[in-house]
Amino acid sequence: MSGTSLDGIDAALVDLSQASPRLVSSHYQLYAESLKEAILALHTAASDELHQSQVIAIQLANEYADAIHALLKKSGFAPEQIQAIGCHGQTIRHRPELGYTIQLNNAALLAELTGINVVSDFRSRDIAAGGQGAPLVPAFHDHVLRHASIHRAILNIGGIANLTDLPPRENTTGFDSGPGNLLMDAWITKHQAELFDKNGAWSASGKIIPLLLQRLLAEPFFVATPPKSTGRDLFNMAWLEKHLNGNEIPEDVQATLLALTGDSIADAVQHFCTGVEELYLCGGGAHNNALVSHLRHALPQCRILKTDVLGIAADWMEAIAFAWLAQQTLHLRPSNLPAVTGAKHPCVLGAIYPA
Repeated sequence: MSGTSLDGIDAALVDLSQASPRLVSSHYQLYAESLKEAILALHTAASDELHQSQVIAIQLANEYADAIHALLKKSGFAPEQIQAIGCHGQTIRHRPELGYTIQLNNAALLAELTGINVVSDFRSRDIAAGGQGAPLVPAFHDHVLRHASIHRAILNIGGIANLTDLPPRENTTGFDSGPGNLLMDAWITKHQAELFDKNGAWSASGKIIPLLLQRLLAEPFFVATPPKSTGRDLFNMAWLEKHLNGNEIPEDVQATLLALTGDSIADAVQHFCTGVEELYLCGGGAHNNALVSHLRHALPQCRILKTDVLGIAADWMEAIAFAWLAQQTLHLRPSNLPAVTGAKHPCVLGAIYPA
């Protein structure tokens, strides 16, 4: 898994032979700054972008292969012992309203480099059926984290934040709530040359700017009714900067961006996940103590914990989920949830590239 945060690659070796997935081993591989910058550049129109996208797709396939080889070496497994690689690819455009989404990867090359079957391009089939193509992980949450009598929700705080609502005896729903870490990461990188705000320490040193927060929360996406999904196509530095007057103190903007993430999540829980008793966190934002404190203050009715207590490590949830999604594809089982994505019907997701 390589997500919207553009920090690196999560590789998880997962045993799916039992009812509950078991994380056998894991490996994290940081993106080189040059690769991150090249991927970011593709989020906006530019000359020769078709050529650049294919060059970067090849580079990503090599990076993914390196991560997989490192994972196998660490775990002591051989390629022939692995059923498949579920590889999401790197999103550079997400425009379901126009009928497409683009996750960069060269899956054929990845199969060639690893000698392992590859399942990729998970989102396109759902979009073809009229859906958002995202989020897809709620189907996995529904499969492994639902409780028979307790109303749970799962909150993934990656670059974008998304929610899965798991009400007992009712259908699972899910949607993107808005920015997770991506605006905070971009702002601290610009002003502090740090990749992320560890524990929310820099945001905690600033003060929320109420009028700026009000302007940011006026974005129509936040009140739109699910199904809905989003990404850097909407929430990016240009979006932020058009709301600034230019004389703000940088740490105050960071504090406001943390409040934006926290308040938009809390509002989404209250409006679209009514009655939630337990909120379980995963993704990098689960480690941001200031953000978690903000959520606990905004959602006092919820017991808020990391998904680790449910047996799935917060840092590896999405990578494990895409291993499961790949297994669903190999068995030709539908793995989208139309109530989540808005698709007309359940679909078998992904394209298979045999080794």
